[in-house]
Amino acid sequence: MKPNPMRPQESLPAHSVMTSDDNVCLEAGAEFVTTPEIDQIIERALTYLAIGSAVHFSGPAGIGKTTLAFHLAAQLGRPVMLMHGDDEFGSSDLVGRDSGFSRSKVVDNYIHSVVRTEERVNSVWSDNRLTTACQLGCTLIYDEFTRSRAEANNPLLSVLEERILDVPRLRRRGESYIRVHPDFRAIFTSNPEEYAGVHRGQDALMDRMVTIQIGEFDLETEIAVVTSKTGLAPQQSRKVVNLVRTLRTASESGHQPSIRACFAIAKVLALRGAEARLEDETFRWVCRDVLGTSIAKVTREGHALPAQVIDEIVVRFYQEAVLAAGSISGFNN
Repeated sequence: MKPNPMRPQESLPAHSVMTSDDNVCLEAGAEFVTTPEIDQIIERALTYLAIGSAVHFSGPAGIGKTTLAFHLAAQLGRPVMLMHGDDEFGSSDLVGRDSGFSRSKVVDNYIHSVVRTEERVNSVWSDNRLTTACQLGCTLIYDEFTRSRAEANNPLLSVLEERILDVPRLRRRGESYIRVHPDFRAIFTSNPEEYAGVHRGQDALMDRMVTIQIGEFDLETEIAVVTSKTGLAPQQSRKVVNLVRTLRTASESGHQPSIRACFAIAKVLALRGAEARLEDETFRWVCRDVLGTSIAKVTREGHALPAQVIDEIVVRFYQEAVLAAGSISGFNN
């Protein structure tokens, strides 16, 4: 049975987890919102994972890629190994490293007149998360993997193609490679290359995964998500989402502000029992604070938009869409 497109899906979570050592087991929750658009993305991704391909969600910050990755992993029903890209990563941060030495000493005095001493020093190897995921058949979520340098991700090449992980001979059991568990699956997320701190993904690795571009969701999806995440009434959520989307389209890039701005505004309104209307003092100051920060990266003709454009867009939005008749209190008051 297809889920109601405007109801949270009750069987699968967004972030409800329990931990066991380094892996994460997703539990059922009621936070994740499904709509026909999201259902279609998840269905495509599950199909790629079913044939053994890795899935890569690519898109601007704040669009919900990590939430989608968690939801997708929950559908597989396997323990999850979570990693976050880091510019300081090396291959050992994925595979493992020599973490020290162990020393043992045996003194044999079985014959009282003869003393034999034997001392051994062995290196101690610690597997890291990619190795563990490959061995146990976990679902690997590698969040913002392009924040790691390309050479750090080299071990993934053989994992995704030949299903073999090369490991140093120093590893405690002495194998130079391990075969990847048949249940191992990989889900990646990344931001566009123009973002600060993001490296260009190496072609060989990108060729081993299927990239699903995640863009701006439709209006009804954003409203459903904001309502579910914040507890604000749907009518009020619609006003907040419309406002943020109007401001978003004022930018040439269209990247800012994201749905996170909707969450922040809606949560404040729900907490204080306020409403999304110009006469509400709480609404006025939360819009200034939240959208003032988000608008810092919004540009038009190569120049940052002035702060007062927030006030102008709010007033225009309400003039046209919310308060079509009657007087409007000045947003700057």
